[in-house]
Amino acid sequence: MAKTWSNRFEQGLNPVIESFNASITFDINLIQEDLDGSKAHVAMLADCGIISTKEAAQIDEALEKIRLEADQGFFQQNLVDEDVHYAVERRLIELIGPVGKKLHTGRSRNDQVGTDLRLWLRRQIDLLDIDLKRFQKALFDQSNSHLYTLIPGYTHLQRAQPVSLAHHLLAYIEMIQRDRERLLDVRKRVNISPLGAAALAGTSVPINPRKTASKLGFSDIYNNSLDAVSDRDFAVEFASASSLIMTHLSRLSEEVILWASEEFSFVQLTDRCATGSSLMPQKKNPDVPELVRGKCGRVFGHLQALLTMIKGLPLAYNKDFQEDKEALFDTVRTVRISLEAMSILLEEGLEFRTSRLSAAVESDFSNATDVADYLVSKGIAFREAYQIVGGVVKRCLDDGILLRDLKIHEWQEINPLIGRDLFDRLSPKQVVASRISEGGTGFSRVKEQLNYWREALAS
Repeated sequence: MAKTWSNRFEQGLNPVIESFNASITFDINLIQEDLDGSKAHVAMLADCGIISTKEAAQIDEALEKIRLEADQGFFQQNLVDEDVHYAVERRLIELIGPVGKKLHTGRSRNDQVGTDLRLWLRRQIDLLDIDLKRFQKALFDQSNSHLYTLIPGYTHLQRAQPVSLAHHLLAYIEMIQRDRERLLDVRKRVNISPLGAAALAGTSVPINPRKTASKLGFSDIYNNSLDAVSDRDFAVEFASASSLIMTHLSRLSEEVILWASEEFSFVQLTDRCATGSSLMPQKKNPDVPELVRGKCGRVFGHLQALLTMIKGLPLAYNKDFQEDKEALFDTVRTVRISLEAMSILLEEGLEFRTSRLSAAVESDFSNATDVADYLVSKGIAFREAYQIVGGVVKRCLDDGILLRDLKIHEWQEINPLIGRDLFDRLSPKQVVASRISEGGTGFSRVKEQLNYWREALAS
């Protein structure tokens, strides 16, 4: 292959344009998938009688030699190759001569790159699911250790009602489960083969695209060749699902950052996952959650870039699609390292300060709703009970005391229906235990969820 293009061209590319045009510097990441696709394609060509079985065996053996070279770091590529597809084909011809030129029969780089990208992304989704499950297990282990540990629950970042710390952490397991389900759904659309669409219109060569799809583990082929080579919806869907994963990691990161501050002091960071200051010797910084929070922008940006890339493209293939790879490569890399870092943080990087958490839920008015519910149980309409308790809270704030500090005679002056049993209702543990509605933070309900996730994550 003295030159990439056909004899229609008389001159070579300007060196700057050659560099600008090439994707070999990053799409070399697809070499294993390119080899997988080529092996399936050449086997199909032989099955269909388009090339001989002897030629197919020669090509297949040479492709495996290229794979070995790539695995050992000996595979050579340069800008003249332009992309991974030409790099492989060039090396193939170097190894076996003219027979290697038959590999590209009945296909185009347009359906070839679409196939490579789907094979790569399918594998990455499977690896991401393993990462997500590890993160869920790390969350579960923390949850399982803190069923009876209480933490203030917030709305509008204001103290609302106490909840089980296990219940709080289990909320993130639910979020991550939705992430896993979304990725599984995306995988279904990734797992469609475009191979056989050729450049855009199919081919007159009597190939069998379903054979190739089957050899590569695809569940189906595209019904329309134009759609096959121009579809990047799956890339956008993956970037969107990845953005939600990063969103959930960032939400937990924000909470850990707050919890680790002196003002909250709900957790302390271990030396395994924290760094110090170059100036202030007393500092211990939550770098892991801060970096994860910051890396969200990268993934969000890739989603926006992919949407922008495809929004104005006419059918079918356009060179713009070259921009999909770096976005997807970096998205996968960023999400996977963020998941790993956050898993390690939960596994060995933070410890909950249970005494501080206990003091926090004892020192506020987050049991006020329970007083209102108590009055409702005595026959008072909720809205009336709500107003009564609001007045009591105001009085306590004025006096610098908590609800539990009021004496029984003071409560009965407010309403004679109130008995001493109210004080049992004011205990934070009782406040939490009473929330037994399905999905609530009551200990019995949280225990049910812990049992469910213990089985689900073990399967």
